[in-house]
Amino acid sequence: MNRALITSLTLGLISAGLHGQGLVPANQARVVVTLEDAIHRAQQNEPAFAGARGDQQSAAIDRYLTKSALLPSVVYHNQALYTQPNGQKNQGGQTGNQPAPIFIADNAVREYASQASINETVGLKQFADVRVASAAAARAAAELEVARRGLVAAVVNLYYTVSNADRKQTVLTEALNEAQSFTDLTQKRETAREAAHADVVKADLERQQRQRDLTDARVTAEKARLELAVLLFPDPRTPYATVAAPGKRPLPTREEVNSAAAANNPEVRSALAGLQQSDAEVLGAKAAYLPDLALNFTYGIDAPQFAKYGPDGVRNLGYSISGTLDIPVWDWFSTQKRVKQSEIHRDVARVSLTAAQRRLIADLDEAYSEANAANEELDLLDQSVRTAAESLRLTRLRYSAGEATVLEVVDAQNAYTAAESAQADGALRYQNARAGLQILTGTL
Repeated sequence: MNRALITSLTLGLISAGLHGQGLVPANQARVVVTLEDAIHRAQQNEPAFAGARGDQQSAAIDRYLTKSALLPSVVYHNQALYTQPNGQKNQGGQTGNQPAPIFIADNAVREYASQASINETVGLKQFADVRVASAAAARAAAELEVARRGLVAAVVNLYYTVSNADRKQTVLTEALNEAQSFTDLTQKRETAREAAHADVVKADLERQQRQRDLTDARVTAEKARLELAVLLFPDPRTPYATVAAPGKRPLPTREEVNSAAAANNPEVRSALAGLQQSDAEVLGAKAAYLPDLALNFTYGIDAPQFAKYGPDGVRNLGYSISGTLDIPVWDWFSTQKRVKQSEIHRDVARVSLTAAQRRLIADLDEAYSEANAANEELDLLDQSVRTAAESLRLTRLRYSAGEATVLEVVDAQNAYTAAESAQADGALRYQNARAGLQILTGTL
């Protein structure tokens, strides 16, 4: 498609969205998206994951092709040849004397070939190529799982970030209502000559700050929703709703986590497959020192007549068998250099494998510690919210009775809002930490 046309269509869609006439009707019902549904949608839309899946499928085809190369190939060959005669006669084999062709490489003036040919090459290189392709296919499959887990981690983070942003909007809306209520209280007390005008000013400043915080929270929530929608829908403006995250649940034991991660870690599998591929490449390079045996069986005709029998009943139909053994003698040390090159790659693959194993150990410790800490902090955060709510209630009562200052009330409001925001962030941390542990062990 013409680039100018694509640009025009894109600008048209954006312009339509800005005017409220986009792909999504304004009254369209919101789509309820579960976490599993979000992961499935993202796997259909994310280009990096699609590329990894394509590489895995291509590597599987390469493995099939190298295995099929071990089997004999069959070709049915047909050819008709005419060569200008040179005016002389020669011994024709099946037909006695016949006109001699002008080209000495041709057998007769007229020659017809119709043959089935079976070819097979036997050598260590072919078997080494199968091992290389099999290891490459295993590595591509492991890399696909790495890409899948990375995509799942990104979707989980965005999914719970959207929920957290919505929760913070609710918290800040409540904080704004509280600030407005307190502003009204200070105005009433000022009217009754029970409080100074400075209290009204301080309360109103707090209300204005809460209004700005709520506006920022709405922008942040919209950004989070759009970032997730890019992975989920053809049009990121599609309205949708997420499902509330499950509550606190007991973590698996450390032994269960270690066992699952050790048995199902794609980074280690990829590094191991890379080492196996390098070993096979070393074997393939060394195979150039050994001879290759080529076998051929041909059945059909190659005669001056396109017929089963020639003149005088001579049989044209028959077969031939050939075997060729190519023994390498001298290649100016090219094979030696290729072997050295493949051994260098193998050494690098060994380092990558040990690094992946060390990384797995560290990731397990980090992920389990994070999940355990986030799990333990949830109860403390809930307690902080309850304490801050009670402190705000008592401080407002004391202010109404003239026993507390406006600064004490504002401090209590800030403490309560901060506690609720920390509770929302703690829940986000817990969900991400638990999902990270599940991703690391392959259960998500």
